[in-house]
Amino acid sequence: MTSEDYERRMERAGRAAADAGLAGLIVTPGPDLLWLCGYAPPAATERLTALVIEPGRRSRLLVPVLEQPDAECSPGAEAVEVSGWSDGSDPYAQVAKWMVPQGRYGVSDSTWALHLLGLQRSLPGSGYAALTEVLPMLRAVKDAHEVALLAAAGAAADATYEDILGVRFAGRRESEVAADLARLLLEHGHSQVDFTVVGSGPNGANPHHEAGERMIQVGDMVVLDFGGLKDGYGSDTTRTVHVGEPGAEERKVHAIVREAQQAAFEAVRPGIACQDIDRVARRVIKTAGYGEYFIHRTGHGIGVTTHEPPYLVEGEHLPLVPGMCFSIEPGIYLPGRFGVRIEDIVACTESGGRRLNGTGRELAVVR
Repeated sequence: MTSEDYERRMERAGRAAADAGLAGLIVTPGPDLLWLCGYAPPAATERLTALVIEPGRRSRLLVPVLEQPDAECSPGAEAVEVSGWSDGSDPYAQVAKWMVPQGRYGVSDSTWALHLLGLQRSLPGSGYAALTEVLPMLRAVKDAHEVALLAAAGAAADATYEDILGVRFAGRRESEVAADLARLLLEHGHSQVDFTVVGSGPNGANPHHEAGERMIQVGDMVVLDFGGLKDGYGSDTTRTVHVGEPGAEERKVHAIVREAQQAAFEAVRPGIACQDIDRVARRVIKTAGYGEYFIHRTGHGIGVTTHEPPYLVEGEHLPLVPGMCFSIEPGIYLPGRFGVRIEDIVACTESGGRRLNGTGRELAVVR
């Protein structure tokens, strides 16, 4: 990414703000700031850091003066006007000088209430709305470079899965297998591990089970959901394996989830509403008699974070467009018994869907 790339992103964000009837955007530390101007401060703190984007104007970044050298060395620094503020001064009044007094601004979702309230005090006539609500598509549509980075992250997660199939499961704690997954993600190029779900036996019926001290046994279904960041972009994949030979019902439930995941993938095309992908997957599972056991949305977007718009869920009418990248991850969860989930990251293209995960979706048998 060059300074020119970040400048184009901020200009596009300014145009999108104007189209949404906004005076501009206020962006504080978090994924939006990193995506727009390439700057990630040491930490989000009580000291205000704020990027102000307004259509037709050069973007401005206000940072604590002690962090100004870092901001001025960030990848997109040449595309913004960087200013510092010192302890004892009022940073909110300084930002307010850059804003339209009666303007309505989109604010990054991660903005602390402390900072938003400070801006409201300095500019009482201003209004604010969450970026996810007013500009849900801001980061949702990826360019070719971003899709390539997501594909590389997906390939690294795939390599991790292939390696974990050779690890012993029976007689080991979930936490030990989770540690293997984390280690392998790092070995395959991830800089950050965000989650390593290992749900064995009845724990697999909890979609977000945190790997614990349960001893994995022969006869267990095991849900493996893992991912993180590689070169700044996310991976997120789920496969369900079985320790030893699975029984008939386990094979049946896995086959239903696999059919639902495939049907949802085949439905991906430009123009289809996000909710319709969810409906396709849900219809397969409901028809098979397990509808009440599919208890979460079918998918979520992914980019510089592992969960972001678009969301494949009932009520989301946004249409898919080429460049959107998202998970497709239907599941069936039988309380007290076992769970099954299969997840790939998929990119929407002009001609349909493109999987960014390539490992087998069959029920793998592990030892």
